[in-house]
Amino acid sequence: MNHLVSPSLLAADFGNLRSDVTMVNESEADWIHLDIMDGVFVPNISFGFPVMEYVKKDAKKPMDVHLMITEPDRYLSRFRDAGAEILTVQFEACTHLYRTVTEIRKLGMKAGVALNPHTPVSLLVNTLGYVDMILIMTVNPGFGGQLFIEGSYGKIRELRKMIDDAGYDVMIQVDGGVDTENAGKLIEAGVNVLVAGNAVFGSADPKKTIRQLKHLS
Repeated sequence: MNHLVSPSLLAADFGNLRSDVTMVNESEADWIHLDIMDGVFVPNISFGFPVMEYVKKDAKKPMDVHLMITEPDRYLSRFRDAGAEILTVQFEACTHLYRTVTEIRKLGMKAGVALNPHTPVSLLVNTLGYVDMILIMTVNPGFGGQLFIEGSYGKIRELRKMIDDAGYDVMIQVDGGVDTENAGKLIEAGVNVLVAGNAVFGSADPKKTIRQLKHLS
């Protein structure tokens, strides 16, 4: 499949959020990425249901929601109701991961599992058959604007081989330090979905940057 681009609203201008969402709507982006942080699982707080519901009113692209929170099971249906179409939980935050991803799918959303940089992909061997996407964090989660961790390429290749060898239809998403310089190498390693925040919203021409990420040469 052709790779997807999911601009991250964490890097958007919150004083002009509607304008930035409209820009994504009008661009060649495929999804809109929202990072939900609770200040407990990660040392930062982003936004919650009211902002999601506000974005949903204007969004014309599927809302790709990444939960960096403790006890995500308490809120799965709330995130669905707030507009999430793809819901990703952190492997490290889920005591009963199978139950969590099964419930996400039961609620009508695509289920994703995210791995922190230090978490090996081998721990997913018994989970791949029950999810739609794996998110490889290529920075330590919690803040935008961090430098890409170069060792991530090997981790992505290992995961791609695990998925392909098992015959599963599971997408690989990456988030953290993604830009037009490393995007091509990430796709070559096996990535299906690029999340880009600062590279897009910090660009002089965000639509052009999204187009460049979508059409890599």
